[in-house]
Amino acid sequence: MPYTTEEGGRLNNFAKEPKMYAAEPPTKAQQRNFVIWGVVAAVLVSGVIFVAFSVSSAS
Repeated sequence: MPYTTEEGGRLNNFAKEPKMYAAEPPTKAQQRNFVIWGVVAAVLVSGVIFVAFSVSSAS
């Protein structure tokens, strides 16, 4: 682990840096899956909110 010595003899440790890489753009299939999962998530959240409002106004 790389370290430096500061004044007074204190050691300063540095974390190991991760390997860098260039991100690749998503493929058409991945983009389609993102859209599908987004729609599913929106429907699920809308359903939960609808049920919450329905139950809260029942009394």
